[in-house]
Parts: sequence; structure tokens; C-alpha cells
Amino acid sequence: MKVSVVIPALNEEGIVGKTVRSVPINKLHEMGFETEIIVVDNASTDNTSQEAKAAGARVVLEPKRGYGNAYIRGFTEAQGDIIVMGDADGTYPFDEVAEFIQPILKSDAEFVIGSRLKGDIKPGAMPALHKYIGNPFLTWVLNVLFSTGISDAHCGMRAMKKEVWDKLGLKTSGMEFASEMVIEASRKKLRIAEIPITYYPREGESKLSSFSDGWRHLRFMMLYRPGPFLLIPGVIALILGISLTALIWFQGVSRMHSLILGGLLLLAGYQLLLSWLYFGAFSAAYGYSRSSGIKKKLMNYHSLEKELLLGVILLAAGISLGLYVISNWSTGGFGPLYQIQTTIVAMILSILGIQTIFSGMFLSLLLLNKEEKKGK
Repeated sequence: MKVSVVIPALNEEGIVGKTVRSVPINKLHEMGFETEIIVVDNASTDNTSQEAKAAGARVVLEPKRGYGNAYIRGFTEAQGDIIVMGDADGTYPFDEVAEFIQPILKSDAEFVIGSRLKGDIKPGAMPALHKYIGNPFLTWVLNVLFSTGISDAHCGMRAMKKEVWDKLGLKTSGMEFASEMVIEASRKKLRIAEIPITYYPREGESKLSSFSDGWRHLRFMMLYRPGPFLLIPGVIALILGISLTALIWFQGVSRMHSLILGGLLLLAGYQLLLSWLYFGAFSAAYGYSRSSGIKKKLMNYHSLEKELLLGVILLAAGISLGLYVISNWSTGGFGPLYQIQTTIVAMILSILGIQTIFSGMFLSLLLLNKEEKKGK
């Protein structure tokens, strides 16, 4: 059998050689494994490739930068029966690879992920923001949405059989690759094992961006499960907004602040529902998830004409109310405007109509990709 250790590297001169040499080739050989170390040079501008080759690694080049791009290239090149992955910056304990793959060798797991939070995080290895807020929060969201049952969803040291990699079908090019791997492992009901590991301070300049990378992971999870983020709060805001706006409008009571609040909730709730459809359409069109029954009906390509018709009706109603206000205003010689509540309702209807029309056009463009795939 053969073990492939895949290490992506972007400008890791000064540490990548040490990382390659930390892989326990002799120990793995004693266990009966042939070992290959693949360093994926992700368009480095320093001597990363030369240093990795000198340390004994096979270097492959991936000109398209991105965490996911580098790993996809490395896993494609890997010839081993078992693939182990980890960063080139000296943070992960490659010297523990032999112990790390034991759950796979014993057939206790198909996919192994390290846990820094259950292991030993050396001083200075992980910022407090990541250790106590970022990682626990994103891991909690992942566990709630996908029932993964792990403690450190963004640990980069992982292992799997080569056939598991072929089964996962991963395609994201950036940092979302880490979340996609765990999500797909859970969706495909792989047996997952978590191994506590030691996490060391990195050597060299960090390439992580805490807030933007965290948002990208959260946004990616929304592609698979947009309901908790968009549908539920959208429905609540929409119901409250419609109720408050209708109550003020039909009572004819001058409560401007309440009407403005109702309109704001109505528009925000409607926009959240449209965003839920956008995420669902994109996810279905590009193969990240399957649409639910209600979402399939709402996103049916031919029903989008009805959405355009609804948008035109809402916009026409808003314009009609607006013209009515202008007519009464002109009759009074364009003096003080007393029909402010009617004006606000006209504005709300017009905005809803415009939102509906353009959302219909946008969804039709997204779903064209899905229709073309069906036709092939």
C-alpha cells in the first residue's frame, strides 16, 4: 500500500523543506507503506519549489491560486491508497501521520480529521479570536446544520482513502474547500473519526484573513442550508411587516412611525425570501444541493413568468396610488401633503414590484444553467 502526503504551499520558503522532512517515511516503511510527498506549488514567487524538491518531495505546479485549487490538483496527482493533507507552514504534526491514519487502517473510519481544540495548542499557534470565538462558532453552525459531530471543523490536517476522495466530488477553489469536504463527508454518511493533535505556531507570514475567511465559510454553508439563515427570519419579518402595515392602513390612524417600521419589516422580510430563492437556485444550478419540494415549485423555470406578472401588478398598484396622491395634491395647489401614509404604501408597493421583476429575471439567468445541463 501507498500513502500520499499532499501539502499545498504558497511562498513557504524557509519552512516547506522542514515540513517535508517531518513526514516519518522510515516509520511508514516499517509499517509496510510506500510513501510519496507531493508539494503543490500554488504559484509561489520564492524558492518554495526548489526547497521542497531538495527535501525529497515531488512538486507539482498549480497556477490558479486558492486553497481548494491547490488541494484538488494535489489529490488528483496522488497515487496513494491513503491521502493525508496538511499545510506547509509547520503548524501540523506530520511526524504523527502513522498514528493519524490508524482509524482508516483499522476500518474504524473512512475520513479522519484532526482536532486542535481537543489536542494541544502551543502558545502563539492560534489567535484567541479563532480559538474561543471563530472556530467554535463556525463548528457549532456546521454541526447544527449537518450533524457532523466534530469539535474543530477547520482543522487542516485530514486523511482519507483515495476512493473516498473520488466519492466526495469537491469543486470549490478557495478556503470553502475545508467546509465543503466536511459537509460532503457528512452528507455521504462517511464514518468520521476525530484525532486530537498538537498545533504549533506557524513559521512565516500568515495568509489567513479572519473575518473574510470566516464569512466565506458561513456563506458556503448557506448554499447548502439557506433556510435557517434566510427563510425563517424572512417569513417572520414579512408576517410582522404585513400585519403592522395593514393594521395602520385599514384603521386609517395616523401612526407614521409604526407604518414606517411595518414597511421596513415587510421589505426586509421579502428581500430575505428572495435571497433564499437566490441561494437555492445557485446551489441547485451548480450542484451543491438538491431543491426541496416547495423550492422546486417556486423555482420552476416556467413559473417565473408569473413572478414577472406579480411584479408588474405590484408596481402598477404602487404607481396608481402614487398618481392618486399627486392628483389630490395638485388639486390643493401643491400645498402641504397630507396623504403621507398613502404615499408610503405606494412606495412600498412600487419597491416590492421592482424587487419581484428583477428577482424573476435574475433567477431565470441562474436556472438557465440548470436547464442547459438537463438538456445535455
